[in-house]
Amino acid sequence: MRITEHFSLEELTQSQTADRLGLDNTPTGEELEHLIQTASLMERVRELLNNKSILVSSGYRSPKVNKAVGGSKGSAHMSGYAVDFICPGFGTPKQICEALSASQLVYDQLIWEFGRWVHISFDPRQRRQNLTIDRDGVRLGFRKEGED
Repeated sequence: MRITEHFSLEELTQSQTADRLGLDNTPTGEELEHLIQTASLMERVRELLNNKSILVSSGYRSPKVNKAVGGSKGSAHMSGYAVDFICPGFGTPKQICEALSASQLVYDQLIWEFGRWVHISFDPRQRRQNLTIDRDGVRLGFRKEGED
């Protein structure tokens, strides 16, 4: 089921972990509403990334799926507000984070998952936190090119 022009419910709820472990990853009504909002905001992300294709690696996660993947207990993925993705046609995860943080996009958290992917959360707190998770899972503030 297509939610927006470029994002489907299936891609925002697919989980290899859920499939492998036989876990249900179906969002509730409220979580589905959040996913629809998130998909709309991801359309804006796509525009900011020169309309290049976005490859979603994780969207909604049920609490059991979140636990199985080692997600944080308060993960925005569980409420349908977060997406992990890459956009190879635009650039590296760091370049994506730099472009999004320099924009007027409203978000809660933007995390450069060191060298691997981008996490963006549209939690209503809208803190515009820019973070880096290093290879050891340590959170750091990410810096833009040229900052010391």
